[in-house]
Amino acid sequence: MSARVLVVDDILPNVKLLEAKLTHEYYDVLTAMNGQEALKKVEEQSPDLVLLDVMMPGMDGFEVCTHIKNNPATAHIPVVMVTALTDSGDKVRGLESGADDFLSKPINDTALMARVRSLVRLKMSTDEWRARENTASQLGVGDDSESVMSQSADEARVLIVEDQEFEREKMTEALSARGHYIKSVASGPEALELIQNDNFELLIISLNLKEEDGLRLCSHLKTNEKTRNLPLVMIGGEEDMDRVAKGLELGAHDYIMRPIDRNELEARVRTQVRRCRFQEKLRTGYENRLSMALVDSLTGLYNRRYLEVHLEKLIEKNKTTHKNLAVLMMDIDHFKSVNDTYGHKAGDEVLQAFAGRLKDNLRSFDLVARLGGEEFVVILPDVSEMRAYMVSERLRRAIAETVFDVSHPDSPIPVTTSIGGAIIGPDGCSTIHEALERADSQLYAAKEGGRNCVFFEDKGKLNPEEYMGIARKLLE
Repeated sequence: MSARVLVVDDILPNVKLLEAKLTHEYYDVLTAMNGQEALKKVEEQSPDLVLLDVMMPGMDGFEVCTHIKNNPATAHIPVVMVTALTDSGDKVRGLESGADDFLSKPINDTALMARVRSLVRLKMSTDEWRARENTASQLGVGDDSESVMSQSADEARVLIVEDQEFEREKMTEALSARGHYIKSVASGPEALELIQNDNFELLIISLNLKEEDGLRLCSHLKTNEKTRNLPLVMIGGEEDMDRVAKGLELGAHDYIMRPIDRNELEARVRTQVRRCRFQEKLRTGYENRLSMALVDSLTGLYNRRYLEVHLEKLIEKNKTTHKNLAVLMMDIDHFKSVNDTYGHKAGDEVLQAFAGRLKDNLRSFDLVARLGGEEFVVILPDVSEMRAYMVSERLRRAIAETVFDVSHPDSPIPVTTSIGGAIIGPDGCSTIHEALERADSQLYAAKEGGRNCVFFEDKGKLNPEEYMGIARKLLE
């Protein structure tokens, strides 16, 4: 896995040793000899991981880590603090400053490389979501103010799997005292049953379960659809380091060594919950903002941006499937007079109800979009000419035959629509703009032909009587 790692230490032999180990594993290594140089390289070269010594003159590692994590532009970069300090308070301080892990010297090479690979993988996943967020920003709907450290870690839902009752109770008491919602069980089957009926944000799994392989349970949870993306913290002893490394390779996010220090447990839980909530916020935020960018806020229909992308794909698909699609261009007759007579609020209600009637009279895979104002487009994939005519007439009647209720004293009001259609065959046109122009020319003909009617290419004005009754059965 190619990645750029920044090694920060004020002692040159330490830098050279880590550089050699990482280069041997094919990582691209950057180096810095003090805190200021480290912060400059983090901002300018955006490493995928920072290995940061704690005891440095001037700006120590805790301060450097705090700067990195408080900057929204760099907060997503994983930081592993490396130090000779052994006091658990120093480890907790490092985690509280935003560090993703805290390794003690002399460094265990197995632990180091497993942690580097795990955090680089996490960084790349986060980068993918941040890139999508950047796309949303370019569409004018993004928000880049969030960071991992800005997330709350309160009231997390945590599942503990530990068959040593004393350890289980000790962890449950410690985390419950911090306001977290804790469920604890002694076996994998009990855990899997709970997972089906509850939504957890963090899983804590003992690797030393007596009746089953804790590592295998971790592997199963990382392949389970419901728990695949949840952070998973392993618990093990020093003798389990090879298994811990394997767990990190399988997708576990963190580990804690026995005997479990209460403060370290709480700090690691906070770190993982913040990260989980940040990832979830990126994911749901992107999906919501993408929807905002592609959906018309008033009617809930797709907008022009989505229509053009979707229609282009359908036209390309037609060339290989040798099928037809129909493009229907339609607008509301005399809509300006609706606004002038009944007001813009009533006009918006007409647009919303109009959109609803279109959707109610189309197949689930047909597309309906609002181009703007009172103009709409319907795309009918895989359709015959006769079916396209029938659907068009059904849509026209769905609008014209039932008046529209709006919040106005003179409600309900009559509304009609004019429709222009074009059948796009495998060789019918090469671009979406040609397809839309062909339908638009027929819409113009429908308006000129008296409105409240349908015109099609090579067919002219449709005779409503010809399709009466038949069209209603199309979706049955």
